[in-house]
Amino acid sequence: MLILDDILFFPVTGILWTFRELHNAVMQELDSEADSITAQLSELYMMLETGEITQGEFDEKEKKLLDRLDEIQEGHSSF
Repeated sequence: MLILDDILFFPVTGILWTFRELHNAVMQELDSEADSITAQLSELYMMLETGEITQGEFDEKEKKLLDRLDEIQEGHSSF
């Protein structure tokens, strides 16, 4: 009976497995993007410290990066 159950439920379990794998891939991509944004923020702070950019440029770029990081974190909580 187990083999018959496996055969009958394979389409459902296959679809569920596919969605789980897709979800995991999306979460890894979001984690990778969050790490990248964190590195960009560190680089941005260093550029401000060394005088490569002005405070205004820093504020503008920092806001964009922090907004994107917030979007990613909100996405994590909705999954």
